Formats: sequence, C-alpha cells, structure tokens
Amino acid sequence: MFKELEEINSRPEPFQFYTADALWTDEYISKQMLQYHLNESVDAASRNKEFIDKSVNWIASHFSVKSDTHIADFGCGPGLYTTRLASIGATVTGIDFSQRSIQHAETVAAQNALSISYRHQNYLEFESDSRFDLIIMIMCDFCALSPEQRKRMLGKFRKHLKPGGSILLDVYSLNYFNQREEEAQYEDDLLGGFWSGAKYYGFLNTFKYEEEKVVLDKYTIVEKNRIRTVYNWLQNFTKESLCEEIEAAGMEVSEIFGDVAGSPFNTDSPEFAVVISNK
Repeated sequence: MFKELEEINSRPEPFQFYTADALWTDEYISKQMLQYHLNESVDAASRNKEFIDKSVNWIASHFSVKSDTHIADFGCGPGLYTTRLASIGATVTGIDFSQRSIQHAETVAAQNALSISYRHQNYLEFESDSRFDLIIMIMCDFCALSPEQRKRMLGKFRKHLKPGGSILLDVYSLNYFNQREEEAQYEDDLLGGFWSGAKYYGFLNTFKYEEEKVVLDKYTIVEKNRIRTVYNWLQNFTKESLCEEIEAAGMEVSEIFGDVAGSPFNTDSPEFAVVISNK
C-alpha cells in the first residue's frame, strides 16, 4: 500500500504523460463529458449558452462571416459553435477526439438541415486539402498540449489557413496560474460518479511548475480491479510568451482580447484570447 500511495502522490515531469484518450474515448467518461457540454447553465466542458451566443455573434461580425466563409473548429465537441456558425451560412468543418460528441453534433446538424463536415479524430492528426478563412480553438484547448504538441498544432493551423485568414484561440493567463494552489484530495466517488459507473475511490493531486508556468491536475481512480491515472495539464501564458511561441511558428498575433467574445483585454483576467495571422 505504501508503494501505491507513493506513486499516487508522485510529481511527474511537465507533460510527461498524455492521457487525452482517457477523457474523450472512454465509453463511460465520454458520456459524462457530453452531459457537461450540453449543460447550458455552467462553464464546464463548454461555456454557458449566453456566452456562446455572444461569442458567435462577435465572431460573425469581427471576421465578416458570410456564405463563402470556410471555418474549421478544432476541438468542436458536440457542435455548439459549428452548429451556430453553419446556421448563419458559413461552410464549417468540426474536428474532435470524442466519437460520442461527433455523433451528437451530426444528429443536431441533420435535425436542422445543416451541411457540416465532421471529422472524428485527434486534431493533432488532422490533414485536409481544404484551406480555411478562419480556424478556431476554444475553451483553452491549446493549453492542454505540450510544447511539442503546440508547435505541431500551430504548424497545422498555418498549413490549413488561407492567405489573409485568421486563427482565434484562447489561453489561460498567469493570473490563473497564481490563483491555483498545490493540494492533495481524496474522496470516495470523486466528482460524483464522473469516472466510473462502478464503485471507486478518487485521488486528486494538483502540482504547480513555477519555471514552466504549468498546472497539473493528476487524477488517480482506484476501482476493485484496476487503477487509472489521468493527467490534465494546463499551460499558462503571458501575452509575451504566447506571442513568442506563435512567432516561432512563422505567424503573428494581430489582436488581443479578453475572451473569444471580443471583450477588452484585462490584465486581471484568468484567460485571454488572440487573433493570429500569417506573416
């Protein structure tokens, strides 16, 4: 038991493990994630309905979305943005790791007679002959990727962006990093049955990496016949560090906002958004 507890409470190297499939492809957990996505009143897997409506309206206006505007949503989930953007006439592609979310999005598109192209795959593997006027990655998905994965992702964005096109993404700021605290929690049925339909015990270890400005929420789920560990990494950025990373990928930040609904940048906010263009 001592050895197991040592392992549960051990601190890995930043981005040492990547367990996105445990969240998005697991049959049981993906069902819980979809329920969080579709809860319109909370900011969990997706933001609340009021914010999404405001965000889409701003995106449509700011990027002059028209019938010939081609948009790609990386990490589209159940289509909360893709459905709205297609409804105002855009040609939309959605990419997501979760088959359950993609199936839901396709059902909604069919019910509303919307022609949306959905791709069920890890967006790190996305390839297409299509080029897009606007690429979006929302809900701070970019922060969950390692430095190497982010470099790869930016390369894909640049490759698939039309000349004169834009990329919109949001990230966590250093304010978010400073608000988080290192802690260890143990709870029977951690997160109220989120991790399994069977009896389980959950451990949550939160680690902060000061030099890298990374937060890790490490979940260890102990069931009768198995133990699982899920690593939720979150990179935190300053305006300068994000701009530097984007410039290293051959692009530049053209605008900075407080969020993906176009709010003014706020130095005290836990997140911010950027518009990126090719140099």
